[in-house]
Amino acid sequence: MRKPIAVASRHSRRLLASGVLLASQSLLLTLSAVPASADGTGVTPVRGTAHMGMGVLAHEGVQGVPAGTRAAQTEGVDVSSHQGNVAWPTLWNSGVKWAYVKATEGTSYRNPYYSQQYGGSYDTGMIRGAYHFGIPDGAGGAAQADYFVDHGGGWSRDGRTLPGVLDIEYNPYGATCYGRTASQMVDWIGDFLDRYKQRTGRHAAIYTSTNWWKQCTGNYSGFGDTNPLWVARYASSVGELPAGWDFHTMWQYTSSGPTVGDHNKFNGALDRVKALANG
Repeated sequence: MRKPIAVASRHSRRLLASGVLLASQSLLLTLSAVPASADGTGVTPVRGTAHMGMGVLAHEGVQGVPAGTRAAQTEGVDVSSHQGNVAWPTLWNSGVKWAYVKATEGTSYRNPYYSQQYGGSYDTGMIRGAYHFGIPDGAGGAAQADYFVDHGGGWSRDGRTLPGVLDIEYNPYGATCYGRTASQMVDWIGDFLDRYKQRTGRHAAIYTSTNWWKQCTGNYSGFGDTNPLWVARYASSVGELPAGWDFHTMWQYTSSGPTVGDHNKFNGALDRVKALANG
């Protein structure tokens, strides 16, 4: 990871985003008017049931399977209430060494399986962390960061806890970009990240897909120097990254893996996972 620098102010984020806003305005207005069914069924899911990648699969599909690589990578999973009680020993024995658990969504939803999933992964020996599914057409970014930290999204310097993650992706309940312009979306994300850093002392990671990031932030480039990237793409390679990041930290490469569907590769050996946990 590169050495963190100060997060851009709201004013500077507005200036950066405004440069791409005019070029993408027509596309954004079209997207904002189209309701989404992130699970691909045509039925709007129940609030709180969103999870990492459900929109990526529905909007972008599966484009291949990961090709072999010479670089060291470490297998991980992400889970939510969608998985229920997880068989952590089975995952551990299959080579999974890290996990992220959905803790919260918006400012009213808490994962009812959080304790079994978060504690169970830790007890099995995994390095684990929590994620928040962001809802930008709800409460503000700072309020949602507070809710996340207050309900499982904190961080401790125990060597086994990863920094929190903001899951920001296709809206499972309506318009793709939550009815927000690029500059409004960038401000919301920035407010969440700023508050998380204030509350925990850590920079949260950002989970997203490159296609969504281009559509809904105007491919904003201002978070790459401070916030680790977790990119979602179900294909043979990571592909193009969102603007601002020269490399990814995590890659969600499938939603149909064994035991737990959502499988990921950490861009480095296990010692790099531990390094991220240690800050």
